[in-house]
Amino acid sequence: MSETPHVVAICGSLRDESVTRVALEHAADAAETAGAETDLLDLREYDLPAYDPDVDDADAGDAARLAREVREADAVLLGSPMYHGSYSSVLKTALDYCGFDEFENKTVGLLAVSGGSFPITALEHLRSVCRALDAWVLPHQAAVPRSHSAVRDGTFTDEDVAERVRELGREVVGYAFIEPCPPTPESEENVGAVE
Repeated sequence: MSETPHVVAICGSLRDESVTRVALEHAADAAETAGAETDLLDLREYDLPAYDPDVDDADAGDAARLAREVREADAVLLGSPMYHGSYSSVLKTALDYCGFDEFENKTVGLLAVSGGSFPITALEHLRSVCRALDAWVLPHQAAVPRSHSAVRDGTFTDEDVAERVRELGREVVGYAFIEPCPPTPESEENVGAVE
């Protein structure tokens, strides 16, 4: 284990003017200030076809590269806009290409953005997915509601929201090397889609 945690931030938005990307960059900057090395995995730069378990790795675009980059990280920041009460399909596809090898016992921080009120359901859905992969999800999470007024021209206008996002970046570093809990009966049952 290295002393400098490596944090990857996965941006689940494809928009050019993405508030999610701005917020993740803000969290990653705070993680760097706290002593981490960070990489933004911008899903616009990955060829990720819809997940099909019958397709060979050679035909799955950049899925193997994405999974390797997540696997090699000590902690992960996941960011998504809220679409129809949940997280984005592009982030869902990225997570479908990952599994226990990438997330088990890994610290994960969650961030969600919405044009309206708090994106709580998107955060809850992401938390459920990460727990199903036996990740250790930070209790602290960052929500960016009313994104059109919270961020203007790539800059936070709401200092309270900006501080919450920075705190997410600091906490993902502070807990990057947390010891996993002992196995539980529930975790022993979570074997995925094994036939």
